[in-house]
Amino acid sequence: MIYIVEDDRNIQEIELFAMKNSGYEAAGFETAKEFYCALDRRLPELILLDIMLPDEDGMSILCRLRARADTRHIPVILVTAKSSEIDKVKGLDSGADDYIAKPFGVMEMIARVKALLRRSGQGKESAQLVCGCVTLDREKRMVFVDGKPVDLTYKEFELLRLLMKNQGIVISRDVIMERVWGSNFEGETRTIDVHVRTLRHKLGEGGALIKTIRNVGYMVDTTS
Repeated sequence: MIYIVEDDRNIQEIELFAMKNSGYEAAGFETAKEFYCALDRRLPELILLDIMLPDEDGMSILCRLRARADTRHIPVILVTAKSSEIDKVKGLDSGADDYIAKPFGVMEMIARVKALLRRSGQGKESAQLVCGCVTLDREKRMVFVDGKPVDLTYKEFELLRLLMKNQGIVISRDVIMERVWGSNFEGETRTIDVHVRTLRHKLGEGGALIKTIRNVGYMVDTTS
């Protein structure tokens, strides 16, 4: 998922069209408030961030992103009409990974997004995820605990995959519900709790890696 924060609707539509045409899932936001609400629901793989926004300066948003544990490593490309060297340096020093000045070519933007995703390792999920004694093989859709295979249902596998991909990060119940069950699912979040309980049981000693964060959600943690 790529998030595009751009208050000019015409430019935003061009960026959205380019990203979706290149095979990426993308969502656009005209204000910082909308963007922050989306972050609470789902974290993106990359952010295209305009500097001049109506409710908060893009530089301020960038500083907030780099201060948060769950967003500090998300690649950010600044997109702005400001093109002087000092503006570029300021943006990069504030934590931006790349910089595109308006007006820009669509092909250049796509190339920069692809290059940054490759550099950050976000373009392709690792075939294997390892947390403690638990190994998840994405391509074979198999899970092992201390080398022994564990039989999981589709939802259990996707739940574990989401938690292991975000090791050390708390994933809220709402985010888990959307990412694993889909935004159209009308069930209760208790469904998640039941699946986590079953998943822990199936993983045996590996189940202890899944931590409950009261009133928030779950996370995979190997530090304790």
